[in-house]
Amino acid sequence: MSGLRADAFISDPRVVEARRLVLEALADHQKETTRVRPADPALRVSYEELIQQFGEMRGGPLFFPYLGSGFGNHALVELADGSVKYDFITGIGVHAFGHCHPALVEASFGAALEDTIMQGNLQQNASAVPIFRMLIEGANRKGARLKHCFLSTSGAMANENALKIIFQKKHPAGRLLAFKNCFMGRTLAISQVTDKPEYREGLPPTLNVDYVPFFDAARPKESTYEAVAVLRRHLEGHPGEYAGMVFELIQGEGGFYPGERDFFVALMQVAKEAGVAVLIDEVQTFGRTTELFSFQYFELDEYVDVVTVGKSTQVCATIFREEFRPGPGLVSQTFTSGTSSIHAAAAILDMLLTGGFLGPEGKIAQFHAHFEERLKEIGERHPGWLEGPFGIGAMVAFTVFDGSVDLTKKFLHALFEAGVIAFYAGSDPSRVRFLIPALAVSFGDIDAVSAILEKTLEQIAPAG
Repeated sequence: MSGLRADAFISDPRVVEARRLVLEALADHQKETTRVRPADPALRVSYEELIQQFGEMRGGPLFFPYLGSGFGNHALVELADGSVKYDFITGIGVHAFGHCHPALVEASFGAALEDTIMQGNLQQNASAVPIFRMLIEGANRKGARLKHCFLSTSGAMANENALKIIFQKKHPAGRLLAFKNCFMGRTLAISQVTDKPEYREGLPPTLNVDYVPFFDAARPKESTYEAVAVLRRHLEGHPGEYAGMVFELIQGEGGFYPGERDFFVALMQVAKEAGVAVLIDEVQTFGRTTELFSFQYFELDEYVDVVTVGKSTQVCATIFREEFRPGPGLVSQTFTSGTSSIHAAAAILDMLLTGGFLGPEGKIAQFHAHFEERLKEIGERHPGWLEGPFGIGAMVAFTVFDGSVDLTKKFLHALFEAGVIAFYAGSDPSRVRFLIPALAVSFGDIDAVSAILEKTLEQIAPAG
């Protein structure tokens, strides 16, 4: 045993036994949470009052009447009204491991034993070191040259740090390029990148951003030519003024539209020739394709300068090449992460890398194929009700009926009441999207969700 009192504390027989008992109790209670369940009538009134109070305090109503009880069983989550639902949106991609996953309960138990709840740039515990190592080594698995990593508490902050690093490196260039319909976040700066004017209504302009059309799968060669032409026009119109281009390889908020390698390579080569940095935003896509990073899925390793990750990783991060190492003080946060997030991230990364989830025959690919087959069967049984599915890996989407926002939202609320949580993305058409809990889901869960989905479609199908 080492001389560290921390090691002696963690290995104390009483602590070891407490850990065992917590996991044993968890397993016993999860045996009672194995299927969708309606709300407890005795809790309904108090729950509705709580939902209303919460909405008033936060300054706006919740999209769903969702307040969790704090308990669940992998893909199933219990709400505070006693209902149990399949969580197939996972906090918009945050809970890839579902709810009360034993590996994360155990990791969180270990975090509770450490001295602080939060860790930061000035004081980071040794437990954070494996996260840096796993992210950097994972990013370089297929030949990328990413050497450094900075942790942060949110994907938005990871993106903010990425932009600061790029702007400093490319000073005095002060403009950015991004794809039409992209989403990067909602902070004062990156709301200017997100291609949704309504998200920055009333905000002062902070960045000059010019947009390039995204890949069109129906016109692959033509859309690639058009995007390159637009990029060249921007570069010619503002020579030397662009610091970087933000690449969202699979448009999440835009509707789960993936690009193709040739499309990205064509753009990245032009950007590199002009001295424009390549920033890949993987806050939503990390760990959701058949590779750890989506830039690895598209074989873009040689082009990436900076990449950001978040959501399912719990600890968010900005990973970058040596030549983009920032000057002192440029990136520094009081809170870089919570201790529980650090322990959870270690368990999640280990699961992704060693649990058989990655690769063309891995679990993520299998889950996608299974879900895709079930959705196609529904579409064949009910022509005109469901178009798709679309997406890659743990990112699955489809269009219901006419794809209108109103009908899509109506379907989502009905689906929620029936026991499945999903969300929407894109417009014209609007799509139903799932970010499935890939590290916790089963084929049986997908079958159950598909059955509920079909019944809900039947319930709200337009007359005639």
